[in-house]
Amino acid sequence: MLVQDRAVPKPTKIRRFAEPKNLDFTSWVSENLSRIVISSLLIVTVASFFFLYNTTDTASLLCFHSQSTQSLKPLTRPHIKWSSIQVLPDKTSPYSTFLTERWIVVSVTNHPTEELKTLVKIRGWQVLAVGNSMTPKDWSLKGSIFLSLDAQAELGYRVLDHLPYDSFVRKSVGYLFAIHHGAKKIYDADDRVEVIGGDLGKRFDVELVGEDAKQEPVLQYSHEDPNRTVVNPYVHFGQRSVWPRGLPLENVGEINHEEYYTEVFGGKQFIQQGVSNGLPDVDSVFYFTRKTTLEAFDVRFDEHAPKVALPQGVMVPVNSFNTLYHSAAFWGLMLPVSVSSMASDVMRGYWGQRLLWELGGYVAVYPPTAHRFDRVEAYPFAEEKDLHVNVGRLIKFLLAWRSGKHSFFETVLDLSFAMAEEGFWTEQDLKFTSAWLQDLITVGYQQPRLMSLELDRPRAAIGHGDRKEFVPRKLPSVHLGVEETGTVSSEIGNLIRWRKNFGNVVLVMFCSGPVERTALEWRLLYGRVFKTVVILSSLKNSDLYVEEAKHDHIYKHLPKIFDRYSSAEGFLFVEDDTVLNYWNLLQADKTKIWTTDKVSKSWTSVKRTGKSDWFSVQAELVKRTVSTMPAHFQVNYKEAAKNNQDALTVCSSEVFYVPKRYVTDFTELVELVGDMDLHYKVAVPMFFMSMDSPQNFDPVFGSMVYKRKSSSFNSSLSLYSAQAPAVHPWSISSEQDFIKLVGEMAEGDPLLMELV
Repeated sequence: MLVQDRAVPKPTKIRRFAEPKNLDFTSWVSENLSRIVISSLLIVTVASFFFLYNTTDTASLLCFHSQSTQSLKPLTRPHIKWSSIQVLPDKTSPYSTFLTERWIVVSVTNHPTEELKTLVKIRGWQVLAVGNSMTPKDWSLKGSIFLSLDAQAELGYRVLDHLPYDSFVRKSVGYLFAIHHGAKKIYDADDRVEVIGGDLGKRFDVELVGEDAKQEPVLQYSHEDPNRTVVNPYVHFGQRSVWPRGLPLENVGEINHEEYYTEVFGGKQFIQQGVSNGLPDVDSVFYFTRKTTLEAFDVRFDEHAPKVALPQGVMVPVNSFNTLYHSAAFWGLMLPVSVSSMASDVMRGYWGQRLLWELGGYVAVYPPTAHRFDRVEAYPFAEEKDLHVNVGRLIKFLLAWRSGKHSFFETVLDLSFAMAEEGFWTEQDLKFTSAWLQDLITVGYQQPRLMSLELDRPRAAIGHGDRKEFVPRKLPSVHLGVEETGTVSSEIGNLIRWRKNFGNVVLVMFCSGPVERTALEWRLLYGRVFKTVVILSSLKNSDLYVEEAKHDHIYKHLPKIFDRYSSAEGFLFVEDDTVLNYWNLLQADKTKIWTTDKVSKSWTSVKRTGKSDWFSVQAELVKRTVSTMPAHFQVNYKEAAKNNQDALTVCSSEVFYVPKRYVTDFTELVELVGDMDLHYKVAVPMFFMSMDSPQNFDPVFGSMVYKRKSSSFNSSLSLYSAQAPAVHPWSISSEQDFIKLVGEMAEGDPLLMELV
């Protein structure tokens, strides 16, 4: 022990020890230098050994190595003279003159799979197979274009200098080749994916502009919670206990469905992520914890759930198995090369989403577009470790990142440089990005224009009218090897939501069958959801609270009910031969008219014959009524009927909805009819066309199941569909019939089984 500033004792006469030395610090270090060096090396060695021995975090080691290397050699941001890059045509490949707009790009390691053989049969799409060093030399598939390693080398792209020979990331060459040959849409696929129905346009929005584009608003996750940065889209499509590869593991437990959504205009969903049935894109943690046998996974998602978009500030995992890219996002196809193969496309997806906001675009997730078969192979957990460790930090970094560059490609380069500085990938990917962007220009790709970013602006308040509801179905799944069939709490939550939506809507039902056998059942079925259920019949039954009304003039009884429930939000009329699937009516606008005008078998036009048949008599009554209408009713009716002035509009009117704002108009029109013998199938469509233009009607019933009755009709189980808003016809004349119906409707409302 070194002691300083202590007095040295006086020497005695007897000296058993030598004279003490001067213990100043400089002398001590000089004399013990070798010991100090040896001790320091030993301490560092032991500390390093324990650090390397105890760590299970491959990413930490990589980051440690990366930071050590970068501390010795600082990163240099590439400087590119964009104006000096020339656009060069393909003059080397056998397909130099071939051009087409729609491409399917896959990586192939083995001989063609059966799924790949079905991909080449999709009409209007060209399959491009990209090989690597493990691909058989004799690989061939009629209808596809195959790029072997030799063929890739002949193309002369800059990215070739950075790509490994034995990896699927060589698809980057394929993307460039497709763009070089006229691509406007690229479907990024896997060779074990089978497109459902063999039609990519069935669920994806293949066209965003032009006559074939769907311009309807797209459901969007709410941006109200500033702390939410990533979502699990599988919950929206009916699978709460499944999560996609690339979702931070700390977010796996977020299984509640959305309280509400908002909407965004369609047309800028430049990256469209499809959901896959069978084996969805899951990580090794899910695969190993849920897999208890050698039986293949066959997970199913809700194909009827609407597509859903991601607002700025909220992200979602994107893969390279089942994703459609539009040309405005082709720059985002680059697959990083310095990360593991299982992390490459996920890293690309988050990087691309952040940059997509700079263009005003967004990612949207679509209902099942493909079936991906589980080969029951081992998942490479080691390949995902860096993904699980870094993805949460990456998302936070991307949300905070800003760039001051004035061109988009410079902004892309800026982000790639920042990600290399932070250790998310290495300088190799920074150089790869530089080569990729230059190659894009060489193959003729036009650099998109930057748009103002709104991330730093205060988020717009979400008003009540902006809130859109969608309650996901809860489909069976696999939880720790046990099949998950559902929980009562979730179904009760759905019932509460339906009740909240329809709790101030009056249901008016006309029963043509024996009410003593069915009235209580109908009231029990629909009374769980609607404000009240009014039962009408041709015969009054006071014991069952059934009111008398003439079927042919049923509309004349409605004003009395309107007056009785003056505070109601609206009135939904249905006949007992039509089944209401109320869970599919949540998206309908309760301020608009609902009718079956889009159902051709229900809403028809009958030519007038000029004779004294029933239709001619009814047409004359319509003409007489219209002539007495106030101006605004006449104008509306004549405008709606101008293309069929010589025809009589007839609607079977088994189901329709009158919102509160049209109650007064409906009542006034009933008074105009007075005592005339105008049949309700003629009166109701006339009323609706007088109150509003048919183009303003809500189309909710347009997809209902509708069959015409016949003498041979028998309500078969095959007619019913829980996905339709309504089903017609369906005969209920006894309690047994009611039990059968409830059994079918339980697919949409499982709690109905409690009634029987």
